Amino acid sequence: MANSKYEYVKSFEVEDEVMLPNLIVVRIDGRDFRRFSEVHEFEKPDDERALNLMNSCATAILEEYPDIAFSYGFSDEYSFVFKKTSKFYQRRASKLLSLIVSLFSSVYVTKWKEFFPEKELKYPPSYHSRVISCASIEVLQAYLAWRQNDCHLNNLHDTCLWMLVKGGETENKAREFLKGTQKQQKNELLFQKFHINYKNLPAMYRQGSCIFKTKVEENVKCNVNGAPVKRLRRKARIVHAENIAGRSFWNEHPSLLKEVGGFTEDVDKIKLEYVRFFQFENKLMPSTWIVIRIDGCHFHRFSEVHQFEKPNDKQALNLMNSCAVAVLQEIPDIIFAYGVSDEYSFVFKKDSHFYQRQASEIVSVTVSFFSSMYIMKWKEFFPLKELKYPPSFDGRAVCYPSDEILRDYLAWRQVDCHINNQYNTCFWMLVNKKGKSKSEAQDYLKGTQAREKNELLIKEFYIEYNELEPMFRQGSLAFWEKEDITLADENGSSLANSRNKVTVEHCDIIKPNFWEAHSSILGEMVPKL
Repeated sequence: MANSKYEYVKSFEVEDEVMLPNLIVVRIDGRDFRRFSEVHEFEKPDDERALNLMNSCATAILEEYPDIAFSYGFSDEYSFVFKKTSKFYQRRASKLLSLIVSLFSSVYVTKWKEFFPEKELKYPPSYHSRVISCASIEVLQAYLAWRQNDCHLNNLHDTCLWMLVKGGETENKAREFLKGTQKQQKNELLFQKFHINYKNLPAMYRQGSCIFKTKVEENVKCNVNGAPVKRLRRKARIVHAENIAGRSFWNEHPSLLKEVGGFTEDVDKIKLEYVRFFQFENKLMPSTWIVIRIDGCHFHRFSEVHQFEKPNDKQALNLMNSCAVAVLQEIPDIIFAYGVSDEYSFVFKKDSHFYQRQASEIVSVTVSFFSSMYIMKWKEFFPLKELKYPPSFDGRAVCYPSDEILRDYLAWRQVDCHINNQYNTCFWMLVNKKGKSKSEAQDYLKGTQAREKNELLIKEFYIEYNELEPMFRQGSLAFWEKEDITLADENGSSLANSRNKVTVEHCDIIKPNFWEAHSSILGEMVPKL
């Protein structure tokens, strides 16, 4: 990042490294997926295609991130277990949980039509994500046993519930009927009333799905004689096992023993409170401004693969802005957001209690929803471009204690926008117009100051930098404002009214007069800016 006097705000960023030798688990689960499944008319109690879509997304995660050794999922959740020696992204919790939930969300939307070709995706799904820091292999074993036990109990209950509903009961009456019943009673109900042997139901419904990599032999090419040449490759494999926390299952798979560790004995009793103790949680300081900053992961490559215009692709920036507007509309506690290039900062109300100010919840939901929306809106902004692969974003939460420091944070991001965009404008003009190689252009610009870059643009390319589009130079600010509208009453008379809408502007947010001009909009939310 570019240097400026505002860089002191970085000191408010808190590192959240999961220390070795703790084993890292990242668990994601659907946000309000009960409503999502109803809107999209999933089959009850289990929709095979929906579960296969989840499995396909989890497989994509394992293929993208080699540091993940094992995953287990059921219903709308998945847990990803990292190798015991992993140093992926310096083991930073926020980085890990945001990257995984972002890519999972992107892949889910991308693959939707593959599994539901006849169904329209009505709105973007989003997920919660959190890190579990397992202090020992025994904690991991207890965690896996807990999740699979939940799978069994929930599926048994839901199978009974929806069979009763299909038999004519209302959902409320069916829930009341099942209240307090034990496993044996539910199994008897299914067998005696509906002639269903629960153990004969598909294993994926009862046991969940495990995914891990195993060595398989593949034909990679043919030799000069036309005979296939085979190589051993590690490929993700989906397994449905009765006891994923048992020694026998773990011992059957040497790769898991090597990458994660082995269990010395089986789990007798699951202690939920014991497992929850290891959840890696950071509750954000009250009465401070919460900023969630998301940033594109490897977007340099993403922009090249998708042939974004250099130095600025207006459609790509408008897509980012449109996603940010959707996030503001989805999460009322966000009062405004500032974005540039492949990043966006979302500012929450100082007194926000969104998800009880739990950092993992706020970061994951924001990043997940943004990622899903990016895929859903792609064709709106790039109707002629195929999305070659789903993008992902990382995110982090930072608290700023005063209005002045929040303003300096925003100034830091806008100064970065200006410095980077000025450099990139010069760089790409040298490459595209002067025929210089990228390394030559870098050498040419090395050590140049802002004035020298401006002179280069004017003398060599007849470009007045300050006349370039404000969105390129200043970034984008999305915020709520009131809009005057006219409504008609029942007699046809016109009534003046107003409503809130999200507006995007490109302006100098460093100058105090910007905030003075918007005092009626931001008013009590940003009282001193």
